[in-house]
Amino acid sequence: MSFNEQDRRFMLRALEVAEQGRGYTEPNPMVGAVIVRDGRVLAVGHTRPFGGAHAEVVALEACGKAAEGATMYVTLEPCAHQGKTPPCAPRLVEAGLRRVVVAVEDPTPKTAGKGLAHLRGHGVETEVGLCREDAVRQNAAFFKMAAIGRPLVTAKWAMSADGKIATRTGVSRWISGEASRRAVHRERGVSDCIVVGGRTAALDDPLLTCRDAERRRVAARLVMCGRTAPAPDCRLMQTLDEAPVLLAYCEGSPPEGLGALVAAGCEALPLPSLEGPPGRVSPPALLDELGRRGMSNVLVEGGAAALGSFFDTGQVDRALAFVAPRIVGGGGAPSGVAGRGVERIRDALEMKRLEVERTGGDVLLRGWIIDPVEWVR
Repeated sequence: MSFNEQDRRFMLRALEVAEQGRGYTEPNPMVGAVIVRDGRVLAVGHTRPFGGAHAEVVALEACGKAAEGATMYVTLEPCAHQGKTPPCAPRLVEAGLRRVVVAVEDPTPKTAGKGLAHLRGHGVETEVGLCREDAVRQNAAFFKMAAIGRPLVTAKWAMSADGKIATRTGVSRWISGEASRRAVHRERGVSDCIVVGGRTAALDDPLLTCRDAERRRVAARLVMCGRTAPAPDCRLMQTLDEAPVLLAYCEGSPPEGLGALVAAGCEALPLPSLEGPPGRVSPPALLDELGRRGMSNVLVEGGAAALGSFFDTGQVDRALAFVAPRIVGGGGAPSGVAGRGVERIRDALEMKRLEVERTGGDVLLRGWIIDPVEWVR
């Protein structure tokens, strides 16, 4: 297809509009739509919270009869099936749109080309592929779930300039600054599940809740237990009314104290163990279970052993590394990621499409470990 600079400008606007749905539409994708005539934007729309109107319909309703003969730019193929809302593709035909430009096809079997076929079958000029990779990365969680049924995994840690996440005595508060911690809360606010290891839960006694005014989702808090469950008086237990707590452990080896926590309201998840060190839950098995529950965004916050198990098994899609201008030192002080690691530097994982951002006095390194575009090839 041949697209001009004006086409690109309007699709980028549609992607910008789509972003307004982040944290609200999941497990459905974020979608943005822009209706244009003679180079002028007539209306825009983004998909409403899960179960609400889709972007195309929102834009059409805002545009009214002026949509006849116009062009729509939309970030994902319009649906052609009845779901919680009626199909969008017939609405676009009824509105009399002359042309529809789509960023990327919908990969789910219920749509998968059917929306495009409906438009073309009714004489609407339809083009696909403009800003395709941008659209896939924006909805990385949706495309991964469609491809393999597992949620998108973001690994996050905060470390000193010399790579330490705590002192040799285990003290970690606070390596990063307030601005970095606010950024983490924003990330929590668009996540479905926040994961920590059992040792981190014991040492840090974290809340793992989102303390951000713009919180969009309430994430479940999951502890990858070893042989001992969290303490009954820990802060996770004290805040069960704010967010659920899941306790993952190896099948056949329930941790000490598990029964009392389940009785108090936690949910136990017996899962296959990871090959190698005993007592470690398999990250792929954990993600399979979370995917079955419709969780599309998972944030792994540590500690080093938990992060290492996700990296070692190839389950991390995206990484957020907050680097504070501090030197901790100490041969016994833990680094951000443990596990087996790699034997040769050439085998080290690379953060692709790296973004570097100042968060107060710290530096945030943000990048992809697995480019989402790989899920749709």
